[in-house]
Amino acid sequence: QVQLVESGGGLVQAGGSLRLSCVASGTIFSVNGMGWYRQAPGKLRELVADITSGGVTNYADSVKGRFTISRDNAKNTVYLQMNSLKPEDTAVYYCKTEGRDLRTPGWGILDYWGQGTQVTVSS
Repeated sequence: QVQLVESGGGLVQAGGSLRLSCVASGTIFSVNGMGWYRQAPGKLRELVADITSGGVTNYADSVKGRFTISRDNAKNTVYLQMNSLKPEDTAVYYCKTEGRDLRTPGWGILDYWGQGTQVTVSS
């Protein structure tokens, strides 16, 4: 099985920082990108940042210059360092990876999602 577990969310005041972590475990072989998405109340889920296995990153315009995504391929872990947080960053943040479950390789490459971690930024 494949499991993604996020951690690091919480309540922070505007201007503060949080660091999110996501660990993919189980019979997973991560391919292509790992990334972070977020969903605010009444909004669609949106891409925050993602990173390829080669380290190429991209960011939503709203977080450029404030957030940094990184990964440790050996640990199947992706991080999101969030600085200068704003109230509009408040959302549930989800980790995603594209990969294969090595127990069911015939299923091909699938998207795997974490359960989400709440980030709340107060004014």
